[in-house]
Amino acid sequence: MKKLADFIEKNKHLMWWVKDYKKIKAESIVEATLNYGDWEEVQTLIKILGIKKVAKIFRSKSPPSPMGRTNYFPEVINYFNHYFDKYASS
Repeated sequence: MKKLADFIEKNKHLMWWVKDYKKIKAESIVEATLNYGDWEEVQTLIKILGIKKVAKIFRSKSPPSPMGRTNYFPEVINYFNHYFDKYASS
């Protein structure tokens, strides 16, 4: 599996709310995979996009909004903050 389109096709169960898979953005794919994917799916996504890009997307989208809302589960934020600090630090 080399392309993001192939990853989406194989992992539609992670993005069950999407009607048009061709229009889904990388930010939504990262969010769904980190929140709902298993370790193998996360690692496959990292191989496709690169760990630095996945970390950048995660870090830009995981902080709460001014209203205090985020789409990432608290456990996911905690784990991947540590993971990306260790493996994707600049």
